[in-house]
Amino acid sequence: MPTLSIIVPAYNEQRTLARCIDRVLAIADGDLKLEIIIVDDASTDSTHRIATQIAAAHPGIRVFRHEINQGKGAALHTGFREATGDFVAVQDADLEYDPRDLKRLIGPLVDGRADVVLGSRFLSSGDHRVLYFWHSVGNRFLTFLSNMFTDLNLTDMETCYKVFRREVLQNIELTETRFGFEPEIVSKIARLRLRIYEMGISYAGRTYEEGKHIGAKDGFRALYCIVRFNMPHAPLPIQFAGYLLVGGLCAIVNVMLFGALITAIPPAVAAPVAFAAAAVLNYLLCILILFRRRERSARWIEIGTYVAVVVGAGAVDLVATLGLMRADVIPWVAKSVASIIALGFNFVGRRLVVFPARRPGPWAPADPRYRLTSELQGDEDVRSSQPLASRPTAS
Repeated sequence: MPTLSIIVPAYNEQRTLARCIDRVLAIADGDLKLEIIIVDDASTDSTHRIATQIAAAHPGIRVFRHEINQGKGAALHTGFREATGDFVAVQDADLEYDPRDLKRLIGPLVDGRADVVLGSRFLSSGDHRVLYFWHSVGNRFLTFLSNMFTDLNLTDMETCYKVFRREVLQNIELTETRFGFEPEIVSKIARLRLRIYEMGISYAGRTYEEGKHIGAKDGFRALYCIVRFNMPHAPLPIQFAGYLLVGGLCAIVNVMLFGALITAIPPAVAAPVAFAAAAVLNYLLCILILFRRRERSARWIEIGTYVAVVVGAGAVDLVATLGLMRADVIPWVAKSVASIIALGFNFVGRRLVVFPARRPGPWAPADPRYRLTSELQGDEDVRSSQPLASRPTAS
């Protein structure tokens, strides 16, 4: 009989927690054993007291508490680390999601066909409460953007209902402590080329008067996380578009700094100083946003190859400019064409030489456990090596 570990993050959910747990307990039967882990994220109401009372009446329920509020993601980190079941699911402590859907979602996992199953609110299944139009637009937009970066075809990236094989989940390092967890976990399971399924679920959304927590700032955080966790592994056209933005920003900095410096120092000195400052900014933005850094032991190689690519791009720009001008091309046209050539050289050099990326593995491995292990060993920003949240207290 499989065991499903259900992680219930809770923050000020005294009105709904008991009913939520009752609904979760109701799905246990002779074919499914439950392990319920409630993580109280430093609630200021009676959530923790209610959780401990529930756990006292049900031996299969454990309660953990954060001494300071860290966010939903941090509560999930705690629950994931403590889970011992064959599969792990997330259940919000409100009443928006129906736990009966979880029995359908674990089907592909039990059958051995999937590593991760997501429940979509936008696929037809069950009843749906009609609420905020712009929330649904925002969810679809974030899902669309995430799909562009991950090359998945999900319909609901932000869904709470995500069910995993436990060994998959506990071998992934997660860093987002708040609502950025959703785009982060989708990014990392996509990079591992796991077998992902999606199924329709019912949804009874609540209003802000009823206690809904998510807001506009969480949407902007999700946008940031989609770029942060996916850009180093995004398809080349998206990476190139990102590099155009970075290069354009650095070009503006170069020009503005040059204009400020020539009021105090000769242009012959101001130009290389401004160029060097822009090159440093370009490098920092590349490692923060665009590309994944090399191993620590190879950082000096990374810096050396970066300098070589910058010098090479400068040489390409100079040679192309002079060559076109000798061919009687108007100087500003020659310089523009040369800059475009140098830009392409810069991007290719960074992408292939300075920050070389691993090729993605196959989607359908013959032995998922072997492939998972080998992928994690080669991907330091996915592999879990440290505790993900400060240690909670058990109740």
